[in-house]
Amino acid sequence: MVVAGLRGVTAPSGTVTRLSSTTTRDERSGPKVVSGQRKVQTRHGDTRTMRSLSAGSVEDSSSASFQPSRRSTPPDGIPPVEGLRMSQVFKHEPVMEAEVVALFAPVPPGVVIDATVGAGGHASAILEAHPHLRVLGIDRDPEAVEAATDKLSKFGDRATVRHAPFSRLAQEMEDVNASVDQVTGVLFDLGVSSPQLDRAERGFSYRHDGPVDMRMDPTTGPSGAEIVNTWSVDDLSRLFAANGEGRFAMRIARAVVAARPITTTAELAEVVRTAIPAATRRTGGHPARRVFQAVRIAVNDELDQLAEAIPTAIDILAPRGRCVAISYHSGEDRIVKAAFSRAETGGCVCPPGLPCACGAVPVGRLLFRGSRRPSSDEMARNRRAESARLRAVERLEPVDGASSLTPSAEHGWDRN
Repeated sequence: MVVAGLRGVTAPSGTVTRLSSTTTRDERSGPKVVSGQRKVQTRHGDTRTMRSLSAGSVEDSSSASFQPSRRSTPPDGIPPVEGLRMSQVFKHEPVMEAEVVALFAPVPPGVVIDATVGAGGHASAILEAHPHLRVLGIDRDPEAVEAATDKLSKFGDRATVRHAPFSRLAQEMEDVNASVDQVTGVLFDLGVSSPQLDRAERGFSYRHDGPVDMRMDPTTGPSGAEIVNTWSVDDLSRLFAANGEGRFAMRIARAVVAARPITTTAELAEVVRTAIPAATRRTGGHPARRVFQAVRIAVNDELDQLAEAIPTAIDILAPRGRCVAISYHSGEDRIVKAAFSRAETGGCVCPPGLPCACGAVPVGRLLFRGSRRPSSDEMARNRRAESARLRAVERLEPVDGASSLTPSAEHGWDRN
């Protein structure tokens, strides 16, 4: 499958990987679901379980792969099929889709960069709602690129999909020769997606036993196992403390080092669980949640890349263009909030409440104060959207003396 790119550039092609789960950007507790499994009803009214080969062993002769060598008989009316594999859908429910689509409605004609295109849900909704816009979608996960390529192919040359981290968004615009089109929007839907969480072999989740991998792009970079098995106690402790394990960070780090080598997510989750006192384990969700998040963030260098990408996104926006970011934990939100605040103030260092005397020039305006949350209906329908926080900024008309943005100092956690 090839999607025609902006100005004739094509996106990578490939077989679309399909999952039966819903894509959002954070892992929450909930009932365990067997990926790829569903119920079907035969013409006789009885219900049978179907699952893809990747989800487990073949259940019966009506499963995704019926082997003629087996002695069982297919249900009436269902001929044996040799070598059939059920396509797996990289299924996806974009978080706060209506809010995102509405925020990009007033922007001038041009290109919206979906910096975390995933399965293409937000991008598709933007293209359907706004004929004056084109989309450049980028993602570091090759499977997401394939899924988005498939989903956005119906939009022809209005959509381009590229395999890249969002830290390269400016370079990707240049590579597709899209400089003739102004950038009027950038979208970041941060965190990890459900297809990544729900597939054990990706190693993101403490709920599924698999290798300790956690790479967004499994073709490059160190895996989670390298961090877990090679970092020092002090380095691991600092990593865990930075991601919310303040009281027990050193205790968990020592337990991890003592248990080496750790090769599976189940082993890592159990090491963390036993390192935390029983009384504490009874509240606050799964005890390994923040440790897995910390390792994932380190593996993918998520926060450093975000701190670079958000100011770059604001810099490349045309006047009245907008940058929208959805974050899922305080580390992400601090970086987004700081960059948007710097755009609004121009980096002013004068005391609050006094006229600016330092010469700072604002380059953006916040579209609303604080952050917005998903509706109660959306959170009830999709528990992984519960932690989402949306912020948005609009680029101002250029002013003489305005300079490019640079990452600013960390701001505190805001619960607005």
